[in-house]
Amino acid sequence: MRSQSVRAVPGVAHHQAGLFGADTPFETAPGASATSSTVTSVIDRRDLPLAARMRPRTLDQVIGQPHLVGPGRPLRIAVERDQVRSMLLWGPPGTGKTSLAYVIGASTNAHVAVLSGVSDGVAQLRRVVAMASERRRAGQRTILLIDEIHRWSKSQQDALLPHVEDGSIILVGATTENPSFDVIAPLRSRMRLHELQPLTNLDIETLLVRAVTDPVDGFGLDPAWLASDAMRALVALASGDARLALTSLESTVEMVRDADGQLPDRITAEHVGEATTRRQVRYDRDGDDHYDTISAFIKSVRGSDPDAAVFYLAKMIRAGEDPRFIARRLMILASEDIGNAEPQALVVATSAALAVERIGMPEGGYALAQATTFLASVPKSNRSAASLWAAQAAIEGGANLEVPPHLRDGHGPPRVSAGNRGPYVYPHDHDGAFVAQQYLPDGVGGGFYEPSDRGVEARLRAHLDGLHRPTSPGMV
Repeated sequence: MRSQSVRAVPGVAHHQAGLFGADTPFETAPGASATSSTVTSVIDRRDLPLAARMRPRTLDQVIGQPHLVGPGRPLRIAVERDQVRSMLLWGPPGTGKTSLAYVIGASTNAHVAVLSGVSDGVAQLRRVVAMASERRRAGQRTILLIDEIHRWSKSQQDALLPHVEDGSIILVGATTENPSFDVIAPLRSRMRLHELQPLTNLDIETLLVRAVTDPVDGFGLDPAWLASDAMRALVALASGDARLALTSLESTVEMVRDADGQLPDRITAEHVGEATTRRQVRYDRDGDDHYDTISAFIKSVRGSDPDAAVFYLAKMIRAGEDPRFIARRLMILASEDIGNAEPQALVVATSAALAVERIGMPEGGYALAQATTFLASVPKSNRSAASLWAAQAAIEGGANLEVPPHLRDGHGPPRVSAGNRGPYVYPHDHDGAFVAQQYLPDGVGGGFYEPSDRGVEARLRAHLDGLHRPTSPGMV
């Protein structure tokens, strides 16, 4: 067993000060919530979660995001020159948005205030602005950090506008949601958008090694203490999320430590598996992950790749997507992208939707998988959907909408029309149940449905060609 000493670090007045040094001018607005980023009690850094202790203090300590903080990049230059302007930091969870915001604040000569998008509001903002105005008269700028800024309503975001515009505050907002949808346009137009990318596997490995070896904020151990298979397991669990990687490592360490505080000689993948739950899937049912994944699912089915299609299906199921939503998309796919090339596709998709309603999940996933793999494997044709689009375009373009007289309902008084060409001819009275007659309105040329030569639709095409359909309008 290996013993590990715990080094006490002098307490600090603010959580931020504990993360960035006691001289960092971070404050919580009076009345603001005591969130994890605004703890005002004296704390020992060792009492903080590992993910909080391992936050970077300088740009050089930031892991990943070289397009933002690498040498010569505009954001880095602005921070180094103390010329920071209002900005939005947008990216998936665990990519370092909040950490980067704090580093930016700590690297400037400005006073830094912090608000939470979850628990603070306009009242706290007014207090920050009032104090910022006083500092501005004294020649000091104020940076306002708002974590989860997308949680503020439109009216709350509106309240930020005049203060961002007149320079009373430099706003740094962090969000996991697409700013195009969750941050009002007038505010976006006054801020620079910086998008953070998921960390690479190498980034996560670097972070984990730093946490294992750091003698103050980490565990102060040899990097070999974390076996290679344990490293791979933690990287796979993290899926680009730094916070999840550190939390998983911390959970594993806590599990393997004995009652005397002793640690084993090594941590293995088996330890990681015992200490952590199954892999978390990054997926927000109202955010970009939802739309990106369903888009990939649809395109994989359309592209006849059943492996990719069922992979994205599994991701959606694992993330808790509504199976009825998936079933609806399959029914749409069956008609729009497969159509008459394989008419059974709609039957299979509809049956899967019914199965999901009747038996629920998780067993309903089998029906969704069957429908997904079937739809991805059969011939494709969008000609029936295209026929609808073409007909709709003709109508929007001003096509004659008057029904030919011989096709009208026979009830009611007769109507006189210059286009009357005689009575309706009943096709079943003729060989092949077909007779050439006008069906489309006068002046409408037809040609909307052009069957493909794929699957069942090829037989439909041959059948229609065999009827020797004339070229006159309406003979489809």
